[in-house]
Amino acid sequence: MTFDTRSFRDALGCFPTGIAVVTAASPAADAVPGSNEASHIGITVNSFTSVSLDPPLVLWCIDRRSRRYPFFATAPGFTVSILAAGHRAVSARLAGTGEHSLDGIALIPTQLGPPALADALAVFECARESVQDAGDHAILLGRVLRFARHDGAGAPLVYFQGKYGALAQS
Repeated sequence: MTFDTRSFRDALGCFPTGIAVVTAASPAADAVPGSNEASHIGITVNSFTSVSLDPPLVLWCIDRRSRRYPFFATAPGFTVSILAAGHRAVSARLAGTGEHSLDGIALIPTQLGPPALADALAVFECARESVQDAGDHAILLGRVLRFARHDGAGAPLVYFQGKYGALAQS
């Protein structure tokens, strides 16, 4: 029997997921000329999930073939911003191959360093706990150091059967 990866992917798409943007420091070579500070990169993920309340752990996955993989896999920490329905353009931009700049995106600073989206539904600042190989992807486990929830920021952005949507609020 042949395993049809396209059909498998389509079947996985029947599970609606939330969308998040993960940010981390990129190497100093990407920094603004004349600055000693690293710039920051971002990536759109729909694989974010909670793992444990005690200790507070979350995870997300990244394709190991991604050009951004080395930066996220070695970063000491990362920030996860949960996207609202109005973040569709940001999500699409940071999901694209090669696009990783946060230029022009409304951001807020965090204590950890990597910025958060200014109007995210929730933000989690995480120290990298571990990176595990998982087929063509890696699982990045983070220990949540700080978090914030922004009530009234709107409905979450969701992904279902290859399309963006919003979850209706009651």
